[in-house]
Amino acid sequence: MNTYDVIKKPLVTEKGSVAQQECNKYSFEVDRRATKYDIRDAIERVFKVSVTEVRTMKVPGKYKRVGRSVGRTHSWKKAIVSLKEGERIDFLDGV
Repeated sequence: MNTYDVIKKPLVTEKGSVAQQECNKYSFEVDRRATKYDIRDAIERVFKVSVTEVRTMKVPGKYKRVGRSVGRTHSWKKAIVSLKEGERIDFLDGV
């Protein structure tokens, strides 16, 4: 699996911002087929940081309704990555 195919996007939420500041943990949406080893390798290569822990979870799709038609959003995989003490990721570096 290609390094840049593993990480889809960072998740910037209120709960995630608190985890970044207090625990040095970052959340990402990742490819559903990616393993913890793939995620660790991709984060370390792309952002040039040291990863200490990777936790993953599968987020099931939700049923949505527009008028009479009912559909379902896609299921996706979420990864919470802990970094080594003193290191951080700044998402605005590339902008």
